[in-house]
Amino acid sequence: MSDMQRLHRITYLLQAKKCVPLVDFLNELEISKATFKRDLEYLRSRLNAPIVFDRFQGGYRFESLDDVQKIELPGLWFSEKEATALALMHQLLASLDKGGLIGPHIEPLSTIIDNILGQHQASAKELRKRIKVLPMAQRKTTVQSFAELGSALLNRQRLQITYYAKVKNETTQREVSPQHLIYYRDNWYLDAYCHLRDGLRSFAVDGIHSAVILNQKAKEVPEKELKDYFGESYGLFSGKANKRAKLRFTPEQARWISTEIWHQDQVGYFDGEGYYILEFNYNQDPELVMDILKYGSAVEVLAPVSLRKKVIEQLEDAIAGYK
Repeated sequence: MSDMQRLHRITYLLQAKKCVPLVDFLNELEISKATFKRDLEYLRSRLNAPIVFDRFQGGYRFESLDDVQKIELPGLWFSEKEATALALMHQLLASLDKGGLIGPHIEPLSTIIDNILGQHQASAKELRKRIKVLPMAQRKTTVQSFAELGSALLNRQRLQITYYAKVKNETTQREVSPQHLIYYRDNWYLDAYCHLRDGLRSFAVDGIHSAVILNQKAKEVPEKELKDYFGESYGLFSGKANKRAKLRFTPEQARWISTEIWHQDQVGYFDGEGYYILEFNYNQDPELVMDILKYGSAVEVLAPVSLRKKVIEQLEDAIAGYK
C-alpha cells in the first residue's frame, strides 16, 4: 500500500467509524505505530486535517463532523461526468442493500461524492433525490444470513444452513460450499455445491433461515463446470440444456423484444412479415412459461411442442378461472 493510499484509508476509516482506536489502524493498514504517527502528523500539518485523540472514547476522530468536508486529499480526482457516474453507481448500490448490510460501509462514499460535486450545479444530493430505483417483487432477506453468506463466500469456507424450499414446503439442514451470490430480478440467490445432495444447487437467500460458517474449506468447483450447469438453462433454473425454444413476437412487440436479452446464447431475427423470432436452449421451463404468458397475444410458441402445449394449458386454465 502506497503512502497516499494509506492517507486515504485513514481518512476513510475516520469517516466510517467516527472514532477509531489505534489498534484498528495498525491492524487494518498493517503498519507499525511509528508509521501511523508519521501519517497522522502529515495529515495534520500538511493537509490541515483536524484529527484529535478522544480519551473518553479511546480513539482518534475528527474534531467535528464539519471537518470531514474540509479535507482535500491529493491523488483522487474525478471530472464532473465521472463523479456523476459514481453518484449514480452509489445510488444503485444503496438500492440493492438488503436490510442495511452495505449501507454503513458505503456511507463515507456519500460524503466524498458530495464534496467532489458540491461545487457543481448537479450535486450528488440532488442526484440522489432525482434518481429513483424501483424494486419489483423484492423478498425480505435477513441481514444475519446475508452477512454469513458473504463472509463464507469470500473466505472460501463451508456453511451449515437451514433451508426452506417453498416449492416442496419443506425445511432441510444442509452443508454447502458457496460458489456465487447472484442478484436476479430484485432478489438474491446463492449458487453452491450441496454436500447433502452431492451436486450443484441454487438457493433463494430469503429461504435460508440460518447460516453458520464451518471451519472447513469450501469445495472448489471449476468455473467451466459452474457455467455449464447454471449458464445453459433459462433464467435461474439450472441444468444441461436439452430443449430449444422458438418464439415469434408480433411486429409491434418486436420493437422491444429485439433489444432484450432473454438468454446469453440466444439467436434473434426478423422474418419477412416483420415478426421477431427468438431462439435459445433451455432445460426447465417454469420461469420461461411465466415470461411467455406475460406477453399474452403478442407472442406465439413455435417450438418445442411440449412448451407450446404447456402455455396453451396455462391460458385455458386462466380463462376457466374467469368463467
